[in-house]
Amino acid sequence: MKIAQIAPLVESVPPRLYGGTERVVSWLTEELVTQGHDVTLFASGDSRTDAKLCPIVSRALRLDGIHNSLPYNIIMLDKVAERMTEFDVLHFHIDFFHYPIFRNMAHKTLTTLHGRQDLPELPDIYRAFPHMPLVSISQHQRKPVPPVNWMGTVYHGLPERKFREGEGKGGYLAFLGRICADKGPEEAIAIAGMAGVKLKMAAKVDPVDKPYFDEVIRPLLARSPHVEFIGEINDSQKQAFLGNARALLFPINWPEPFGLVMIEAMACGTPVIAYRCGSVPEVMEDGLTGFVVDDREGAANAVQRLDRLFRPTIRSRFEERFSARAMAQEYCKIYQRLVRLQGAEHHAVEAA
Repeated sequence: MKIAQIAPLVESVPPRLYGGTERVVSWLTEELVTQGHDVTLFASGDSRTDAKLCPIVSRALRLDGIHNSLPYNIIMLDKVAERMTEFDVLHFHIDFFHYPIFRNMAHKTLTTLHGRQDLPELPDIYRAFPHMPLVSISQHQRKPVPPVNWMGTVYHGLPERKFREGEGKGGYLAFLGRICADKGPEEAIAIAGMAGVKLKMAAKVDPVDKPYFDEVIRPLLARSPHVEFIGEINDSQKQAFLGNARALLFPINWPEPFGLVMIEAMACGTPVIAYRCGSVPEVMEDGLTGFVVDDREGAANAVQRLDRLFRPTIRSRFEERFSARAMAQEYCKIYQRLVRLQGAEHHAVEAA
C-alpha cells in the first residue's frame, strides 16, 4: 500500500529527547517500510527515516523556539492535499486540524488520537465531524468521546531490537518521564521511602513545570537521601537505566491514554508498579508483567513481591503485545478496511 504518515512538527521524527507521539510515528513508519509498504513521512526536515521524507520545515519547531505550530500545520496540510491522490491512506497524528480540509474524503483518512480526551472543548469537534475514521490507543481513552467512527484500538509498539532484557542488578526503583504532578513524582519518592529502596529519577523538567519542581520536588529531594535525581536522558541511556532497575514506578494520577514508559520497561524485562488509572489496567497484566495498585501502601507492598515475577516472561509479553511489528499489523488491517470502503463508495457512484 501507499501510505502517508502525517506527523507533528514541534519535534523531529524520532525526537531527540522527549516526544511520545513523534517516537510512535517513527516506529510505525519504519516498521511499515520493513513490511514492504511505500511510505511517505510528512515531518520536519531533521527527521530520520527509511521512508520518503517530505520536509515541511527545516528542523523541529521547538529547536527554533516556536511553540505555535498551527501556521506550519496549515502549510503541511496544503502539501498533503496536493498529493493526496498518490496515497491509499492518509494517516494523521496531529489531532483534528485536518478535519475541514479532508472531510469530503474521510474514508481515505485515519486519525490516531494520541492525547487525553477529557478536555471540555473536544466533544464539540467530534460531534461536528462524527464520520472521520478514528483510532484510539486504549479503550479507556474513548470514555469521554461522544459517538464517532471508531475503526479500532491499536496499542503502541516499539521495535523489538531497541531494548534487550536486563537483569535488574542495580537494585533500585526507577522513575522515568516528565516532572509534573500528573506523573506522580511525589508518590514515587514516598513509595521508595516506604519500601526502603533507592529511587533513581530520570526526568525532564519543562519550563511550564519548573515552578512545581522548584517549590515541591526540589525541597523533597533535599530531604530524601534515598533518591538520586538524574535529569532527562535520551533513548540510548534508557537500556541501562531501565534494564538495571528492579522495577519502574508509574504512580500516575491522570487519565493516561497509554503510557509508553510502561512498555519500554517491559521490553527490558523490568516489571512495572503502576497506579490503577487511565490505560494502566489494559497495558499491565497484574501479577505477570508487574503490579497494578491503588495507593502508596499497595505500591510499597508490591516492591516486596517483585521476586515473584519472571523477567523473561515480561519480555515475551512485550513482544507479543507491544512490538512495532504487532502495532503495524493492526494498523494495516485498518488500512485495508479503509481501502475496501473506498472501493465500495467508488462502485456505488458508478452504479448511480
